[in-house]
Amino acid sequence: MAVRIISSLIGIPLLIFLVAYGGLPLYLAVLVISLIGMYELYKAVSGRIKLVHFAGFLLECVYINSLLAESIPLSDMRIIACLFIMLILFMMVVLNKTTNVIDGAVTVFGFFYVGLMLSLICYIRDFSLMLAWLPFIFAFGSDTGAYFIGSKFGKHKLAPELSPKKSVEGAIGGIVFSMIISGIYGGVCSRLFSLTSEFIIYFAVMGAIGSVLAQIGDLAASSIKRYVGIKDFGKFMPGHGGVLDRFDSVLFTLPLVYVYMLILA
Repeated sequence: MAVRIISSLIGIPLLIFLVAYGGLPLYLAVLVISLIGMYELYKAVSGRIKLVHFAGFLLECVYINSLLAESIPLSDMRIIACLFIMLILFMMVVLNKTTNVIDGAVTVFGFFYVGLMLSLICYIRDFSLMLAWLPFIFAFGSDTGAYFIGSKFGKHKLAPELSPKKSVEGAIGGIVFSMIISGIYGGVCSRLFSLTSEFIIYFAVMGAIGSVLAQIGDLAASSIKRYVGIKDFGKFMPGHGGVLDRFDSVLFTLPLVYVYMLILA
């Protein structure tokens, strides 16, 4: 528990700084965290890092660089994506004795699941700092509510084959708590930025939806760990596990806020 608390005392302020500051530090942090998360996933599913996985690392570097430099239009990214698939297939041919279609599929999946989804925070932060906090409020609020309500009142298992400790009561508590703190955040933003009071309702509703998505993201990561027979993806954050163990919920809340950003834009 002490190690977990110390990790939080270091990690949370760092996260706050990166999101608040934005720009190059945030982009670089997303790149590093994405590469570590992809590494964790590749190693977990394939048993070890294979040469084909470096195609995923390379694409993530190219992708984040293109976002930072704003130098590659969408049409060119489509070409890069095609070249990425072709490179993987080529490596499967050349390395046929040690690389199979599963390794290739995992390489592609790792980029989209970790690299692409996590990069959405860069788009959101560049658009609005106010919205940039929402994915974390939804995910961490949901986790907190689910933990305290579930540990005290949890009786009915939510998905025992994936995560035995999660309960239906905890899931409902997570939704309610996320909804409450998201509504409070909406109220604060309404006062600070002279917005209409409707944002309280918008954020509260999104908090409920975000909590559901966060819990699905958590269970999705658990299903991968169950399949490969591991407890944690890594040890990136002592007491918390790896990158995917800590950000599995956030990965699912980011697309929700991104869609809301597109609506506002």
